[in-house]
Amino acid sequence: MMGEPVLILLVEDNPAHAEMIQRGLNNHRIANRIHHVVDGEAALDYLFHRGQYAERAEAPEPHVILLDLRLPKVDGLEVLKQVKTSDRTRRIPVVILTTSDAEKDIAAAYDCRANAYLTKPVDFEVFMQLMRDLGFFWLCWNVITKPPTDEP
Repeated sequence: MMGEPVLILLVEDNPAHAEMIQRGLNNHRIANRIHHVVDGEAALDYLFHRGQYAERAEAPEPHVILLDLRLPKVDGLEVLKQVKTSDRTRRIPVVILTTSDAEKDIAAAYDCRANAYLTKPVDFEVFMQLMRDLGFFWLCWNVITKPPTDEP
């Protein structure tokens, strides 16, 4: 990914959490671009080029998806299931970033093939450190492959 613009798809309905995540990633220059959507339906539209994202230029493939579990319209687990069962999107790393530390939520996320599960820290400084570490791991150190395309 050296030299390639880095894109994160942030799926978060809480404006305060979204702001903290974006600030944490931007402060450490982790991503060139963060595309934020506020519900699961918009995330699926973005990833599968539907609705307002029908034009592929409007919705480039993200390098990683940061996904909350409790979302309006389509919940995070359903988004995760659809991402991980599609040949085109299943290789995109999906990091669950949520307030829930319930064992059943963690197990369900991993059963649906989440790549990581992180509980949002309450402390601001700890949250900022988590964003730094998360960004460096998934976008700088982790080796990923490009997803297969359905284009000739």
